[in-house]
Amino acid sequence: MRVDNRAHDELRPVIINRHFTKYAAGSVLVETGNTRIICTASVEESVPPHIKNTGEGWITAEYSLLPGSTPVRVPRESSKGKVTGRTHEIQRLIGRSLRSIIDLALLKERTIWIDCDVIQADGGTRTAAITGSYVALMDAIQWLKSKDLIKVNPVLNSIAAVSVGIVNGVVLLDLCYAEDAAAQVDMNIVMTGDGKFVELQGTGEEYVFSDGQLSEMLKMSKRHL
Repeated sequence: MRVDNRAHDELRPVIINRHFTKYAAGSVLVETGNTRIICTASVEESVPPHIKNTGEGWITAEYSLLPGSTPVRVPRESSKGKVTGRTHEIQRLIGRSLRSIIDLALLKERTIWIDCDVIQADGGTRTAAITGSYVALMDAIQWLKSKDLIKVNPVLNSIAAVSVGIVNGVVLLDLCYAEDAAAQVDMNIVMTGDGKFVELQGTGEEYVFSDGQLSEMLKMSKRHL
């Protein structure tokens, strides 16, 4: 029996509250069980130096666990003067995932900043951040179109993400924190709306897994994405 009495292949309830803040072009509160994240999408009329004068736009992400989001207070990374390796990895994952479904040339030379602030963490924060960020990004795209800043819809597909893992030898979908902490294998899966994989992040925690277990994890995730 799982700690929250779900079936092994059952997602936690997902609630997305759009237009959650006033000023960002797109903003949502995404809730996955007890995990809650504010995702905003803001438009900036410039691009990073590495794509300047290419005619293309850019999408990038920042992610943060806020103080009070976990049982023990997490210090703000800005107060420590640097971003941790985990945070940097998650930010890059979110950015890559969103860029995979956007024709950046149609954005012109502007940046959409995605900010993901975890206000309560109970596992699956990076996957919930991707799903919430996609919705915030779609609202930002609609905002750009409403302002006549872009003429053609640059969206090529939809995306969502979910975690899956092996706990005590059993494949489980959408791990909460207690399960994630005890997992022998932890995997994060990002997929498009037409069933193609964007990214797979799978790691054995002092454990190895077989082709069969990998196949089971992928099939279970695919049924719910």
